Parts: sequence; structure tokens; C-alpha cells
Amino acid sequence: MERRLAAIMATDVVGYSRLIRADEEGTLASLKALRADLIDPKIAEHHGRIVKLMGDGMLVEFASVVDAVHAAVETQQAVTDHNADVPADKRIELRIGINLGDVVIDGDDIQGDGVNVASRLESMAEPGGICISGMVYEGVRDRIEVPFKDLGEQEVKNIERPVRVWRWLAGDGAAPATPLGTTASLPLPDKPSIAVLPFTNMSGDSEQEFFADGLAEDIITELSREPDLFVIARNSSFVYKGQSKDIKEIGRDLGARYVLEGSVRKAGNRIRLTAQLIDAETNHHLWAERYDRALEDVFEVQDELTSAIYSTLLKKFEDIGLERTIRQKPTDLDAYQLVLRALGLLHRMTRADCDAAFEAAEAAVARDPHFGRAHSAMAWAHMYRVFMGQAVDPEEALEMGRGEAQKAIEADRSDYWGYAALGGAELYLGHHERALSAIERAVALGPNNAEMRALHALLLNYLGRPEEGLADIGLAVRLNPHHPDWYLVVWGRSLYLLGRHEEAVSVLQRLEDAGTELLQSYLLMIANHIAIDHTKEAGEILAALLEMKPDMTVAQVPQIAPFKEKDDLDRFLGLLREAGLPE
Repeated sequence: MERRLAAIMATDVVGYSRLIRADEEGTLASLKALRADLIDPKIAEHHGRIVKLMGDGMLVEFASVVDAVHAAVETQQAVTDHNADVPADKRIELRIGINLGDVVIDGDDIQGDGVNVASRLESMAEPGGICISGMVYEGVRDRIEVPFKDLGEQEVKNIERPVRVWRWLAGDGAAPATPLGTTASLPLPDKPSIAVLPFTNMSGDSEQEFFADGLAEDIITELSREPDLFVIARNSSFVYKGQSKDIKEIGRDLGARYVLEGSVRKAGNRIRLTAQLIDAETNHHLWAERYDRALEDVFEVQDELTSAIYSTLLKKFEDIGLERTIRQKPTDLDAYQLVLRALGLLHRMTRADCDAAFEAAEAAVARDPHFGRAHSAMAWAHMYRVFMGQAVDPEEALEMGRGEAQKAIEADRSDYWGYAALGGAELYLGHHERALSAIERAVALGPNNAEMRALHALLLNYLGRPEEGLADIGLAVRLNPHHPDWYLVVWGRSLYLLGRHEEAVSVLQRLEDAGTELLQSYLLMIANHIAIDHTKEAGEILAALLEMKPDMTVAQVPQIAPFKEKDDLDRFLGLLREAGLPE
């Protein structure tokens, strides 16, 4: 097997499916001309070799990272200039990713992890932009006059290790895409708003990343209980992991007045945690503290942190304390770390990570059967297997998830994730009123948690209350500007139920472009396309669904889409049958 080190460039066309649906012949002709006149000549000029074309995408190999980056930047600039006189709905825009890695030679083709990372970087790039790996940046930083922006270490789909990512975008320097339902500049809410950044892992051990992330996430969880605060969700604040971005800019990006940052060093049975609370408008440090404690005291440290933040933000140092139910603490700290690992993996929402999360949660329960958070993590792991189409017996998996959620609540009645898990299991088992009771309790315990609001919106949709669902998912998106993909499914379902199918397709298109693995997203995209007579598009998505899950049938849909009202379910099933989903 021959191997070599190469710079790999992956490209694709933004919104290609939409362009093809609107004008197949015109899009194909435009793309062919663009390649012949602009893209291919730039690649040749910088000594690149086109390995293969993949529909709207292209894989290119370069011997030099400098050549690869020059080719990418000049290509994007040329395409942008070309689009100046093209109507916005007909423009062909590219995303480009570049990685330096070891590749396996297979005839004229190249394969391997280096290629996979390049492909993932391409999917992270903005329209007209470029994302490169840290290795590429180190090879070009002193050799080209191109301003790249450090995005820090990012979790990359189906890649085990985090990847350091740098981004370039013409114009304003690679501002992140505006989250759905928000504007580029988010207004401050009418109560103290805070973003908790991921704690820097100072332990020199990459395995401790989950521990450092988990500490920050626990702080978010506890602050989210307080109705007097507005707390930015984990997905959004963790976008800045590994970056040295200006605090003022982070505050503007997230619509947060205050930012908490810190670091954690774990050595043996000791931890050192530092934290500082900053006013993002003035960059003024309001409060800072360092804790040197035994590892078993980590929960007391978390409580002290949240109490200090709460009292500082409300400016009532003397007369207010943070009243909370005492959180249940594990008897086995290894179980706690396994829970943090499981939750971190579930956030990635891929099939492979779902399996790994299940194993971690199962191990946590085995180590400490009385630890509530281990049971709530296990409940979610069971349900994610259903959502991802991995459960051999979905009903049995949901029953097991409900059982684990009940154990979580019995162990800790302040754990809103336990109530949320119970509500999710009850919903997908068809017990709508029980689901409503559990999820409303979860919202009451965590009123500022974006996931609780999004889950409430999901339930309201299935109860036949999409207007309320649309309002709740809008609040969830504000709390979590860099929200996970499943928020789009909830948003799209609200629009579907309101008969706003064109808008729903526009929202769900982002899931299609991202290559979602959620079964519900495929079904919802198919139904919306059929509702507006996009039969070809529905057929393409159905084919992709059946390729991922060949045994998918109409009979399985009610468990995946648990509508309370028979008319809502019948209409949904009718649209899927019209698309050709097997009975």
C-alpha cells in the first residue's frame, strides 16, 4: 500500500440541490463554464492535480500547502468577481477545505484520514470561504499574505480527535453565519445575560478535555435554573473553544453582556480551577477566583462559582444567596467523568458517537448505580439510538429510556435533564399528557436552558400547537445562537404544521446540505416537498433515507413522529406514501 504526504483541497457548491431544482440545465451549464474558465486554470496554475469530480464537488491534490492555499484564495476571489453581475438566486458559490495529511494511493485516486478531514473542513466553510487545518496554517503562516482567523479546536464529524481550524472569508474577514432566526448583531435581553466559555484544559492530557468541558457545562446547567438570568447555551459558547478571541466580540456575537472564562488543571486527585467574570461591554473584570482543591470537592467549587456569579451579576452581595436544591453527588468520580464523556459525545449527533456515548453512560451506571446524572445520560443514549434509527426494537429502547429517566429523577429531583428525558420517552411512547407534565417540570427547573425550550417546542408541535412551538423554538435559538441541527427539525415542523411549506423547505435545506443523520429530518423534508409538488426532490431525499436505513417503512413513522391528533398523523403518512415510502 503506497502512501504519501499531500495537501488535499475539497470543494463543493453551496445549495447545489436548490440550484438544480430551480434550473437543472442552466446550473449544469454554468458550473461547467465556471470550471473551464476559472477553477481548473487556477488549479493548474498552482500545480494542482484534480483527483476526481463528485457531482458538485471536487478533490484536488497539491504537493505544497502554499500552492493549495493560493489556488483556493484566488479561485474564491475569481468566482466572487464573476458573480457580481449574476442574480443572487443563480449564483454558484463554493466552499473549500484544505488539509495536510497522509493519503493512501489507489491508482489515480487518493483516500484516507487526510482526505476525510479536508472534506469535513470544506463543510465548515462559509459560502465563498475557506477552512484550513492547523497543519496547513503552520505551513503557510509566514509565507503568504492571507489573513486567516483562528477558530480553535473543533469537534469534526466522524473524526475522533479535535481539529484546529483556521478560516478565511473575503470582505469582512470570515464572520460566522447568522444563526437561524437571529440577526448579525443580537440585542441584549432585559436581564443580566452571560456566556460561559469552555474552560481551558491545562493538564497536558487530551483525555481531560471532557472533564474541562463538563465543568463548564455544569456551570451553565446551574445558572440556567435562575429565572433572573439569561444564559447562553453550551453549543454557542463552546464555538470559541481554543480561540483567543476578544471578549467584546464574543459578547456582540452571542448577545451576552457578561462572559465567564477560566482554566482547569487536574493532576492525580487534585484540581486547580481559575475563573474570571468579565463585562463584555467594557472588558472590565468584575470578579476572579482560584480554587486549589481535592478532586472530590469539585462540586462544592461549582456551587461556589455559580453563587458568586449570580450574586455579582445581580449586584446584591449582602442580601441574596443562591437557593438551590442540593445536587446529588456521585460516590465514584470515575462515573462522573464517564457521564461528561457520554454527554459530550451525544452533542455531536452522529451514529458512531451515539454508540460511544451509550457505552460511556452504561459504564457510568455500572460504576455508580445511585448517581442520577448517570441514569439521565443513559436515558438520552437509549433515545438517541431511536432517533438515529439504530435501535433494534425502538419501543423497548424507549421503555428502557423511560426507566432510566425515572431512576434519575428518584436520585435527584432537581435534575431537569432527568425530567426532560422522561418527557421525551413518554412522548415517543405516545403518552402526550405525561410528556407535557414532565417537560413543563423540566422547563420550570431550567427556564434558561435552550434545550428545555426546544424540547417544549417539539412537544407543542406534536400536540397540535405549532404557533406556540414556533415561539418557543425562537427563544431557544436566541439562547443558543449556534444551535445544534435538531433545532432546525423543530423549526421546520412548526412551519410544516402551519402550512408554510416553502419556508419549511428553506429551513430544512440547511440540514440536507449538512448531511444530517436524523431520521425525522428526512421524513419532514420529504413531506414538505410533496406538499408543494416537488416530487423529484422528495424522491431524491427518499432514496438517501433508504440508503441509510433500508428497512424504513410507513409503519415505523408513528413512533418517530408521534402526532397526538389523528388528522395530523394521517396527513403526514399520506404525503410520505405519495413520495413512495414502502408500507
